[in-house]
Amino acid sequence: MKTRDAFHQLIDKIEDEALLNSYFELIKVLNKNQTGILWDSLKKEEKEELLLSYVESFQPENLIDHDQVKAQHAKWLKK
Repeated sequence: MKTRDAFHQLIDKIEDEALLNSYFELIKVLNKNQTGILWDSLKKEEKEELLLSYVESFQPENLIDHDQVKAQHAKWLKK
């Protein structure tokens, strides 16, 4: 059975309209996230900065040691 068919069968078995509506809203949110809504909301400069940060993250001299990060944020990590 294909996923689409199994999904339709599952939906057809749900009789609680409120529960069905909750699932529907969740799927809508997940679908929006998958289609790049966050990326699309960024300004051109923000996208460029993010891409530059990504490229720079592959250069070891740009990375911070894990222990150093933990020490810098110790007060939040203890909560």
